[in-house]
Amino acid sequence: MESWNYFNYFTEIEEYFWKKRGAHLLVSPLDWAIMEAWQKAGVPLEAVFKGIDRAFESYSRSRRGAGKPLKSLAYCTDAVLEAAEETSEASAGKASGPPGEPFRREEIHGYLDRNIASLRRALDSSASCGPELALRLREAADSLESCKILLQTPGTPDFEDLERRLTILDEKIHAALLGAASEELMLRIRREMDAQLAVYRRKMRAEQLALIERQYIQKRLLEEFKLPRLSLFYLS
Repeated sequence: MESWNYFNYFTEIEEYFWKKRGAHLLVSPLDWAIMEAWQKAGVPLEAVFKGIDRAFESYSRSRRGAGKPLKSLAYCTDAVLEAAEETSEASAGKASGPPGEPFRREEIHGYLDRNIASLRRALDSSASCGPELALRLREAADSLESCKILLQTPGTPDFEDLERRLTILDEKIHAALLGAASEELMLRIRREMDAQLAVYRRKMRAEQLALIERQYIQKRLLEEFKLPRLSLFYLS
């Protein structure tokens, strides 16, 4: 991301989608996976909103849209990617201004403290997490403590470097979760995911589908093991 004004990325997409639907519904794990896939791919909010608008227009013209509300962001994926490509082409060669400072230090300290507490609780309450996952959770909690110390240094914090550290920790925890999850749990999550994706698979690009599946599995494993996401994108 060129700027850190995307820290409320998911909330803004949720609210925009709700307004388009005319109803406030809980966002499904599939919808969260799709939003995370867009965020990972660096799709700007402007392109997401434009794509959602186009998807709703297309849906309203189709027979499926007759009297039935659009239920999932999955229907919007192609339109969002097309809008993202257009936005990328239009912005090519344009200089961007320096990123702002969207976080106060006390906000980040509170966020890190909450995540440290969640990691410690998971360690204390889960006897079945396995040695590899337990090791990663301890390492992550210790690393977050170190990040708090770095934030106490004078000058403007390096948010991009902090985000890199947090992303690495997220990835290590996810890898350990895949190893710790039982075959039965993974089978249940994949069945659940396949059922939700079934009607959308044919209209998604292979690389897009693979990223959504990865994000879906990651989110569901975190929920099952009661673990937080550490990235600053979840600070809201």
